[in-house]
Amino acid sequence: MKNDEKYMSFFQRELSFDPAIEASVKSIIDDVRANGDKAVLDYTKRFDNVELESLSPISPDELRELHAKVSTEFIEALRKSISNIREFHQLQYKEDIWLEKDNDVRMGLRYTPLKTAGIYVPGGAGAYPSTIVMNTVPAQIAGVERIIAVTPPGQFKSNPHVAAAFVELGIDEVYTIGGAHAVAALAYGTESIPRVDKIVGPGNMYVAVAKKQVYGQVDIDMIAGPSEIVVIADDTADPSFVAADLLSQAEHGSGMELAVLLTTSAELAADVRAELNTQVEALRNAENIKKVLDANAIIIVDTLDEAVEMVNLIAPEHLELMVRDNDGLLGRVKNAGAIFVGQYSPEPISDYYGGTNHVLPTSGSARYASPLGVYDFQKCSNVVKYSEQAVYDCCDKVNILARSEGFEAHARSVEIRCEKKRD
Repeated sequence: MKNDEKYMSFFQRELSFDPAIEASVKSIIDDVRANGDKAVLDYTKRFDNVELESLSPISPDELRELHAKVSTEFIEALRKSISNIREFHQLQYKEDIWLEKDNDVRMGLRYTPLKTAGIYVPGGAGAYPSTIVMNTVPAQIAGVERIIAVTPPGQFKSNPHVAAAFVELGIDEVYTIGGAHAVAALAYGTESIPRVDKIVGPGNMYVAVAKKQVYGQVDIDMIAGPSEIVVIADDTADPSFVAADLLSQAEHGSGMELAVLLTTSAELAADVRAELNTQVEALRNAENIKKVLDANAIIIVDTLDEAVEMVNLIAPEHLELMVRDNDGLLGRVKNAGAIFVGQYSPEPISDYYGGTNHVLPTSGSARYASPLGVYDFQKCSNVVKYSEQAVYDCCDKVNILARSEGFEAHARSVEIRCEKKRD
């Protein structure tokens, strides 16, 4: 396997934050916990230069007015996207499961939805209607009773497509606040904003740190890092496709994106490099994308087995397979957030339309984490039902096990029931 030092950054990625930002965010969270609405309004004026009279949701009428400003073509595409995403995510819904045993013993898992969820919608260049859909649809399918959105002031006026997404999804409780103070309001509640059970959605570094700090008080989706793509390709791959897909993730433009090609073909490597140089010139943000590409690599490997070994160490957010035997290679991949199989399965289809979720683990967390799904908005409870006879039958064994750990009262809790039956 390639272990050259210049490749080690691909394998050893970690998400860390400036201690000064951590301290600043903690101060904001503490203030919101102590002072509620007043603190949120003060920070909105300070950071967004907007003086809100109160914390009230944007009116449904204004949402509908903005919805009317977007093109019919966009609404048609959005509706089909939502339909595809609902169809796929419906498969993830978990039903109760039960095990029936002898002596009238019944046990199971009972699934219930979270009661409330908060969706953070970033402002500015990070305003993505598709991400609203990806975060909302799984919660709706799970049966979340109340879904609340927060977004920086002015978001809807600058991007009516965001308002259109909320209208199409039926979300009408949207507060015009953003930043760490909005996350704190969702996590702890204020006089106007209810406390939620889970916060999902991307944001800037302050939002990410705030989500990290409130985790435990509420659940969160993840702490998302920069976008990542790895392509495994052999000499059958179309170099223009490979280059376009690498550019699709480099386009995010933070400068920290991962865009790597692993190939067994030196000829393909050269052709992809040439395609990158040509295609990038036609992109709006070409200079920033070039900086991302400069920090990444086209790596020639000896075998596809070596490429898969590297992928399982990198655990990328997105993995594309473009080889002769894509299905055979797929079976050997263990760590990736999403896997796109074949030359006609580009990652952006899943970003917008295909049906799978584009909220994916980054920074190597695909080793243990999964895409956002319906299961993230459901929780389960163990259910245990024993009959009198079933307790009596297991009494001696439970007593032995409990007393071996020194827990006399645990043993007595079972034993007292057995004594009743003996009498």
